[in-house]
Amino acid sequence: MKRRLFLQGTLTAALSAGIRPSLWAAIAQAELDGAAMILQSAVDSRQVESATLGVVHRGKEFHRWFGKAESTDAMFLLGSISKPICVTALMTLFDEGEFQLDDPLKKYLPKFTGAGRERITIRQLLSHVSGLPDQLPENNMLRSRHAELSEFVEHAIRTPLLFTPGERYQYASMGILLATHVAEVITGTDIREFVDTRVFQPLQMTRSAQGLGRFDLSELIRCQTEHAAPESGAGDPGAKNWDWNSPYWRSLGAPWGATHASAPDLVRFLSEFLNEQGTILKPETARQMVTNQNRLGLAPRGLGFHVGSSAGSPGCSERTFGHTGSTGTIAWADPKSETICIILTSLPGRASNPHPRELVSRKVAASIT
Repeated sequence: MKRRLFLQGTLTAALSAGIRPSLWAAIAQAELDGAAMILQSAVDSRQVESATLGVVHRGKEFHRWFGKAESTDAMFLLGSISKPICVTALMTLFDEGEFQLDDPLKKYLPKFTGAGRERITIRQLLSHVSGLPDQLPENNMLRSRHAELSEFVEHAIRTPLLFTPGERYQYASMGILLATHVAEVITGTDIREFVDTRVFQPLQMTRSAQGLGRFDLSELIRCQTEHAAPESGAGDPGAKNWDWNSPYWRSLGAPWGATHASAPDLVRFLSEFLNEQGTILKPETARQMVTNQNRLGLAPRGLGFHVGSSAGSPGCSERTFGHTGSTGTIAWADPKSETICIILTSLPGRASNPHPRELVSRKVAASIT
């Protein structure tokens, strides 16, 4: 009796919060109820300002929105989920024969030489074994004076390597920057426009933008930067003109962290890989992107994607792929269970341990096992 009353109460709350009844009826499972309640509780306690949740399991959909997110169309700053999106745009050129994964980067950026740089390949950049750092030592300085992406590229080309290329794994946002810059070199097109034409438009991701695109800053969900990473501004009043919420950062279109999207749009994106639809990539290319590229002994990474069970939550299969974002986001897909999970929050990833996104992700994973 208590469980029936609990589920009835949850359904009533869900309907008042805006769930479409037909979708609720299709997948009203106890674990998904619990997942939604975690985010609602986090909002009610004011830990989280805004959040959305999207789950697709074998074609059945579940969508919720919370706090200042007024619908599933709410657009969040994705953080590092930007990486696989921008790498996907790059890989459309691979499909066209414009480059090979084992091409040395210096083929496209001749100035990228010295101290072993000549050996660094595009594949190594995309799987985080290049030796490049995550953030530049000059990161805050560049952002404080509103540097263009081209300046970040110039600094990344010259920054010291941390180790011999291919020797070990080191997560490297700057590797993604230089790899995706190859697309700009080949096409002569700014990364913001390139991602829009190669990914967002073909997949009908109408609530997504690399940078601001056609959207106004007021249309985007605010990040709670007071508990964020140092590179976000971390609540420093002196960083207001370059932190995650600033017009500068939101419009820059940094391929390592400044993409905006809604949860349903990210479902469309991951579906391209889960279902090998062939809309923007050849199926074999999509498959390669979500397959481990690193040698035994190094952390498994695909091309721009985190791969393996740890890309999701306990219960996910080794075929799982996805990414998290330091802005408080997570997106993963598990081909074995035919599930996509999208959790977007305004609470930075480092603000809470465990983070609500992790608790929700575990509930979703538990619901499909």
